Amino acid sequence: MFSDFVIRSKSDLINVIDEYGFLPFFENSIEGFSIEEHTAPECWWHSDTGEWSAWEWKGPVIRETGCAYGKFFEKKACYVSPEWFWNLANYRRDGYDFDARFDDGLAPYKDKRLYELISENAPILSKKLKDIGNYKKGGNKGFDTIISRLQSQCYVVISDFVYMRDKHGNSYGWGVAEYSTPEKFMSQSFSRNVYKRSPKESYERILEHFSKLFPNEDIAKLKKFIK
Repeated sequence: MFSDFVIRSKSDLINVIDEYGFLPFFENSIEGFSIEEHTAPECWWHSDTGEWSAWEWKGPVIRETGCAYGKFFEKKACYVSPEWFWNLANYRRDGYDFDARFDDGLAPYKDKRLYELISENAPILSKKLKDIGNYKKGGNKGFDTIISRLQSQCYVVISDFVYMRDKHGNSYGWGVAEYSTPEKFMSQSFSRNVYKRSPKESYERILEHFSKLFPNEDIAKLKKFIK
C-alpha cells in the first residue's frame, strides 16, 4: 500500500522509488501519488534562494539508481525502477522493438526519424538533438509531441539532466534533458528482460502491483492510468 511519507532528501526519494517502483513527479489523477504531494515544503521550493531541491535531485537520482525517467503516465514525468520498467516497456511497446513497429505501419516516419537520431547519438542533450534534427523555426515541427509519444511508448528515456556552465565553471539555468534509449541507458539488463513475458502478462503484473498500492481506488481508474 502506498503509505504516508515525507521526502526531505535525495536519499528519501531514492528509497521511495526503490520501495514502490513507480513515482510520478507531479500531481495526477491518483490522489497522493506524486513527489509534489509528499515533499516537505522547504525541500520543494526555497523562497529565500529561489531554488527547487526536488528538481535538483533529478539527474543524481537517475544516475545513482539507473531508473527510467520520462513522461510515462498522463503525459507527466515519472520515475520507474529498472525492474518495473521492463514490464512497462513490454506492455507499452506491445512486444515490438521500434523497427518492427515502423515496418508494421504502427509508427509514422517522423517518429522513426527522431528515434533514430536519439539511438544513433545517445546520450544526447535536447538542445543538440533539436539542432541536428533541424527542429527549429522554419525547420521540422512537432518535436515536443513526438518526444513525448516516444517516451510514453517507452522507446526513449531521459538519462540525465545537465546544467550549462559559464566561463567561470558555474552552473546556471535549468537542467537540460539528456535523451537515450532504454537499450543504451540500461544496457543488457533491459534488453535481456523487456520481451521475456507477453505484453499481457506484463500488464497484469503492473495492474496487480497498482491494485496493492491503491486498494481503495476504482480498478477502472487504475487501468486508465496505466494505459
